Amino acid sequence: MNKGRILVIEDEQKIAEIVKAYLEKDGFHVTVAPTGRKAMSLLKDKYDLIILDLMLPDMDGEDICLAVRKDSDVPIIMLTAKSEEEDRIKGLGIGADDYVVKPFSPRELVARVKAMLRRVKGAKESSSFNKGGLVIDSFRFEVRKSGSPVVLTPTEFRLLQCLAERPGQIFSRLQLVNVILGYDFEGYDRTIDAHIKNIRHKIEEDPRDPSYIKTVYGVGYRFIGQPDED
Repeated sequence: MNKGRILVIEDEQKIAEIVKAYLEKDGFHVTVAPTGRKAMSLLKDKYDLIILDLMLPDMDGEDICLAVRKDSDVPIIMLTAKSEEEDRIKGLGIGADDYVVKPFSPRELVARVKAMLRRVKGAKESSSFNKGGLVIDSFRFEVRKSGSPVVLTPTEFRLLQCLAERPGQIFSRLQLVNVILGYDFEGYDRTIDAHIKNIRHKIEEDPRDPSYIKTVYGVGYRFIGQPDED
């Protein structure tokens, strides 16, 4: 059974073959692009998730990520040898949803792919806040700000959804990591901050004086939007 279509953008043939084999064994349909140029030509097709190597022979993987994010919210897992915290923060800041550092466990990568797709498909209902100023439609996986659509990455959407489902509740960064990514990962405190910053720029009128996501200094974040009555 086809569980979904995955695009693997990876120039190291052995790694690409291993990733493809493990994903196909689990029921996914996998397409491999060994270069950035090939990947760009394939992006016209629809994929359920993209695994993206940042260090390609002909293009910067970050440029591909930015190109995808111009018109798509498809989940992106970055696969790279760059292991510094700043690299992870930068990758997530430009729209990636997860970050896997080489060398990696193929089984863990498959688990992350499946967890990401479960979160994307785990939609429920629509919620409205601040007299319709913000609408989160979990069924359609959409967010609207004052009636206009807002494009969030899957991780940004899940983070906003998690906070909005419990207005007023304070979440620590570690709690948000566990809710959204499903596992502990060293250094993710700061990447949560990067995701929150991205969300604020997309949904707030003034990110410096937020109406929806408030920082609780030394603790974490809480959602302060006022739920609209049904």
